[in-house]
Amino acid sequence: MARSVATVFGGSGFIGRYVVKRLAAQGRIVRVAVRDTEAALFLKPMGAVGQIVPLHAPVTDPGYVARAIEGASLVVNLVGLLAEPRAGAFEAVHTTGARLVAEAASAMGVERLVHVSALGARADSRSRYATSKAAGEAAVRAACPRATILRPSVVFGQEDRFFNLFAEMARMLPFMPVIAGATKFQPVYVGDVADAVLAALGSAEAEGRTYELGGPDVLSFREIIAFVLRETHRGNRTIDVGPGLARFKARLLELVPGKPLTRDQLLLLEQDNVVAEGAAGLRALGIAPTPLDLVVPAYLRRYRPGGGRREPLEAV
Repeated sequence: MARSVATVFGGSGFIGRYVVKRLAAQGRIVRVAVRDTEAALFLKPMGAVGQIVPLHAPVTDPGYVARAIEGASLVVNLVGLLAEPRAGAFEAVHTTGARLVAEAASAMGVERLVHVSALGARADSRSRYATSKAAGEAAVRAACPRATILRPSVVFGQEDRFFNLFAEMARMLPFMPVIAGATKFQPVYVGDVADAVLAALGSAEAEGRTYELGGPDVLSFREIIAFVLRETHRGNRTIDVGPGLARFKARLLELVPGKPLTRDQLLLLEQDNVVAEGAAGLRALGIAPTPLDLVVPAYLRRYRPGGGRREPLEAV
């Protein structure tokens, strides 16, 4: 009997590796549709020989997208950009790419499509990231009404670029800049997001629905910085940075490889990133949200003085 095939676009990314591992554990053949197949080879040991197949399939190329989906019964789209490498990239990836995947999945009769968007997606946002995500959701709904859309808040986990970024800043800088300190976040554990993807793929009730994914902790940006400083045993001063100075610093940092902060990301900080009241979330998918304290301190330990290896003895 042939095994079910699942195609995961963006499967080599932060969330993708967790999704791929779970799909492989179910015994499925997993096609990891990515731009760079070499960067996805680390996933192969997560399954049996030949079970996990990296496949060159840029999400913006209709031909490659169709080839990656052909014969698959399940499709997951995780592709996303945090910063634009060039003008128009948000729209190309978040909107056009989302539409191409949904259209191909619908045309080929895929059983289930899960599209992972973002909690900040809003058509009326000043952020291009947010508006392109919202347009992508609309395109998916138009092309494949039965698709499930997941909208996670900031995702945390060992490989994240959120808590790790601030911890690295605390290690390198004598002070910690606080931008939009009152803005609230509801960080969600990457394992919970991956579980939500699998739950949505296996639930008929999830068809055509949108879920907002947030963890049990709601923290302001100022509280997040304080949390990072506490867990890394750093005593850095915090300094409030006004909007004008923040935009100037972002403009400079956009010139740094990796773009640690962009002007578009500053616009995202103007709005809270929390689950809307009454929205279906993790619990509606049968998942108990994981608290920050159960996961984050373990991987921030390495940022402590001495790399976390020289901890003081506790009194007995």
